[in-house]
Amino acid sequence: MSYRIAVRALCEFTAREGDLDLRFTPAPSSQEGIAGHQTVVARRGAGYLSELGLAGSYQDLLVSGRADGYDPARNLLEEIKTHRGDVGRIAQNQRLLHWAQAKVYGWLLCAERGLEEIDLALVYYNVISQKETAYRERFTADQLRAFFELQCQRFLSWAQQESAHRQARDSALQQLRFPWPNFRTGQRQLATAVYRAARDGHTLMAQATTGIGKTLGTLFPQLKAFPEQQLDRLFFLTAKTPGRQLALDALATLRSQQADMPLRVLEHVARDKACEFPDRACHGDSCPLARGFYDRLPAARQAAVTRRWLTRQALREVALEHQVCPYYLSQELCRWADVVVGDYNYYFDMSALLYSLTVVNDWRVTLLVDEAHNLIERGRGMYSAELGQGRFQALRQLAPTGLKSALDRVNRHWNHLHREQQAEYEVHPALPDLLILALQKLIGAITDHLTDQPEGNDPALLRFYLDALLFCRLAEQHGAHSLFDISLRRVGRRRLSTLCLRNVLPAPFLAGRFAAAHSTTLFSATLSPCHYHVNLLGLPEDTHWLDVESPFSAEQLQVRFARNLSTRYQHRASSLRPICELIARQFTERPGNYLAFFSSYAYLQQVLEMFRAAWPDIPVREQSRQMDEAEREAFLHGFTDDTRCVGFAVLGGAFGEGIDLPGKRLVGAFIATLGLPQVNPVTEQIRERMQTMFGSGYDYACLYPGLQKVVQAAGRVIRSPEDEGVIWLLDDRFGQPAVQQLLPRWWSVEGHRLERQPARGTTQPLFPG
Repeated sequence: MSYRIAVRALCEFTAREGDLDLRFTPAPSSQEGIAGHQTVVARRGAGYLSELGLAGSYQDLLVSGRADGYDPARNLLEEIKTHRGDVGRIAQNQRLLHWAQAKVYGWLLCAERGLEEIDLALVYYNVISQKETAYRERFTADQLRAFFELQCQRFLSWAQQESAHRQARDSALQQLRFPWPNFRTGQRQLATAVYRAARDGHTLMAQATTGIGKTLGTLFPQLKAFPEQQLDRLFFLTAKTPGRQLALDALATLRSQQADMPLRVLEHVARDKACEFPDRACHGDSCPLARGFYDRLPAARQAAVTRRWLTRQALREVALEHQVCPYYLSQELCRWADVVVGDYNYYFDMSALLYSLTVVNDWRVTLLVDEAHNLIERGRGMYSAELGQGRFQALRQLAPTGLKSALDRVNRHWNHLHREQQAEYEVHPALPDLLILALQKLIGAITDHLTDQPEGNDPALLRFYLDALLFCRLAEQHGAHSLFDISLRRVGRRRLSTLCLRNVLPAPFLAGRFAAAHSTTLFSATLSPCHYHVNLLGLPEDTHWLDVESPFSAEQLQVRFARNLSTRYQHRASSLRPICELIARQFTERPGNYLAFFSSYAYLQQVLEMFRAAWPDIPVREQSRQMDEAEREAFLHGFTDDTRCVGFAVLGGAFGEGIDLPGKRLVGAFIATLGLPQVNPVTEQIRERMQTMFGSGYDYACLYPGLQKVVQAAGRVIRSPEDEGVIWLLDDRFGQPAVQQLLPRWWSVEGHRLERQPARGTTQPLFPG
């Protein structure tokens, strides 16, 4: 079985050495790089061959690529690299990598044309000065063949190992069985639909209540599809940390069927969580784990793939044993793991690592998107950008003198932009072309400055530079999917503004991400209505929908709502006493652990203050603003089988989803809100844009996302088929048919069954073997 690899990938694997160095130095953009190559080629004479396709083999390894340029008249092969600033700043290990690529191309050309020797040149082209700096050397064909074979030998053992691993992995997955004697109610239905989606290359949205084992019910069929569909990778993408652990637990259960199962699983975490020396810079002069990183990487990489089970802790152990950076070892292992468990942003954001690897390597990947109802807001955040005038003015005071004119130009256009604005918030129908042009010129000036003086710059300069780059990049793609708005605030006698490119429809950006995957399954307990998610996420029109049968019965959960109570903002004051009385009455009738959810911290505090004064004997717990992870854990640990208390929390916050309090740890919840967003100009603009696009502005901007939060919070109560509990819906609007239509099908409100929509999907298993 032959193994194919590109020249660049081969050299990056075999010829990189020295330090990891992530000191920021501006590099040419992709457009500048392309233009630079074109300029150099245009300077060459007639007969010059550019983008010359070459290929050659060594044993079972096929190496191919495109050489930048060859001049047959001078027998000169050139490797062209664009750069900024002093060519002497190009690190030695980078030069060695560039020479390695030139030598491999040199041998491939000698072999193809029967050449006995050839001249090779590294041509460094400065995109600012347009100056070429060339380093030229002559090699015999024998020298280049020896170099080529050495690189191939270094990679070939790895390639053979990878081929053997792939065969062993697929063989093991063919033998994989569901780990329990029986599927839970709804779990087989879910697993069958997921397998079919992976088999047929479809996108599936699966709405399934907590308690059926969604994580195991999606991972098992996806892995079963690997051998037949020749899948390369599975990315399990989560919105929050608990989702990662659930995935790892399910994968551990599946792996336990076979001794040392040949499945590589990687938990990829954020850089700030993996960093061993957060107070040090990422280069060899500062961090010991960056010093000599590429020299020690091969041994660390081999040890990691041999270990296979690479949780955050396991990867850390391997990294420290080999004295390399855990985060960048993890980045490398994303290329070699079968299953990567990580945050949404590693596949969906603008510079997503997993997506880039998928495209560059032409991988056949499948996606599992956990708690997918979160992806709309997360997607909006990924494709929004903001510039604050307060930070900009502070930057003007400390910026180098050479940037003064460019900064002043931006400042003039910025002030002019909001000079006539009277409202605190205003959406502008068009982008400010003059301001964006000034920002682009400022970016160019800062780029030149950082190129000439890469060291000793204030962090605020680099922070603004990166923010402005993102802002201008999104401005180039501005359309109906985003708003351009300006928010004003007064600081003393000055008016300062914040400019925002606010994405409201992530679909145009996310659609390509879904298209790059062979199949995608998005699952959550709250994906209704289907069309809302399809439209906002950019899912294919033929996306399959499945509403999974619930394992719970209406008898397990009493759902009640207060018919004469309003939690609307204008009725808040009059709602406080009735809410307190209802919570106290329910607690007295059935002592236990409850959660009470409110629309804001202010509302929570008002109810809690009155409750404490009137019922001091009922224990309470309170969610406070900006709780850290330890404080959140302490809050949850206060709910045990032996405690009796009422926890006051904010709907949509840390305790509204993703927490597990089974059995007596939680017996009920009070939800004093429909979860609707605050009435403010931003919400109104989103509503108007949704109305224009989909004709259902209020539903898309307010009702659907609000009821999702309600159902997620209510889902904390019943966690298993043995649980029993009560939900109080504290607002008269919960009685409206349009609202009840969005509540779970298996609920009955005060004994009345909700209007049921037929579940769609399949119930027959199609797993081979």
